[in-house]
Amino acid sequence: MSSVIHVALPHTNYDIVISPNCLEDLGNHLLSLRLGQKILIVSNPEIFNYYGETVINSLNKAGFEVFSHLIPPGETHKTLNSISQVYDIALEHRLERSSTLLALGGGVIGDMTGFAAATWLRGINFVQVPTSLLAMVDASIGGKTGVNHPRGKNLIGAFYQPRLVFIDPMVLTTLPTREWRAGMAEVIKYGIIWDQDLFEQLEAEKNLDSLDNLNLEIAQKIITKSCQAKVDVVSQDEKEAGIRAILNYGHTIGHAVESLTGYSQINHGEAVAIGMVAAGKIAVKLGMWEENKTQRQNNIIEQAALPLTIDNSLKSQEIIQSLQLDKKVKAGKVRFILPTDIGQVEISDNVPSEIITTVLEEIHTK
Repeated sequence: MSSVIHVALPHTNYDIVISPNCLEDLGNHLLSLRLGQKILIVSNPEIFNYYGETVINSLNKAGFEVFSHLIPPGETHKTLNSISQVYDIALEHRLERSSTLLALGGGVIGDMTGFAAATWLRGINFVQVPTSLLAMVDASIGGKTGVNHPRGKNLIGAFYQPRLVFIDPMVLTTLPTREWRAGMAEVIKYGIIWDQDLFEQLEAEKNLDSLDNLNLEIAQKIITKSCQAKVDVVSQDEKEAGIRAILNYGHTIGHAVESLTGYSQINHGEAVAIGMVAAGKIAVKLGMWEENKTQRQNNIIEQAALPLTIDNSLKSQEIIQSLQLDKKVKAGKVRFILPTDIGQVEISDNVPSEIITTVLEEIHTK
């Protein structure tokens, strides 16, 4: 069971291929793109240990000259220093404008590889082969690339679209359970902001906390619907001038929580889950959303074994101060994405600070 989603943007087009056991066919797919001969794979040691050989063999059989560079896992390595190391390897192997950087890994690897591709020789080919649920449904699609600044997430980056996104759902069988749950946060997000049918499908699945508890066919449907939701939004607004901002649902407070914990204690999906809980509560207090709907959202978050509360070690005032550093701040006002119905949200920069403070206090661990 395979599916292809076509992404049509003003200046470029590419496909998202979703197919079980497709890694061995990656080389043939890249041949059709008429890329240059040299491909540099960027990955992390664990993912490369699982899938590096399969990907390299596939590319070699297709006639590509393949190199690799490994970056340790985690947000703490999503830095300009890591990008500089990729540049060093690119220079060592004389990568040209026709060459390709291939991201084999999760969202961190994809973001960094894309940024390196966008900036090496002012832009070379870039291919995404995501290996985590979060990367499959979110980070690999839409062209956002970048690295973190010590005081804020993804403050350094560029919009740069891949030539291909190649998704093999079977690689999720080696994904740690915590990372599966992190990806489910983004899936839940799409249900709230865009796709009521997806939300109701998640509601009907009582075991979202592990791939072991979910039929692989159902998992592929969830991935496909999530990818399609993101494509629908990005196709209307490639560089976040308007509607694309709704993809940041749960991310405003989520990014603040991530940065304040040093990108190490709480992963991205866990932070987004907390942010969605907060956004739902804010929307209820503003009279935009009904209490029973925020409870339905929170029930799914709980089904995915994601957090609903903030640890008391994080003070509300620190979170509010961190919000001002978010790249979504406009004219000094923090933009929130707030739900109005299942499948519908609005963008608001008019949330009173006292409501933010109240909600943060309510979702702190008691």
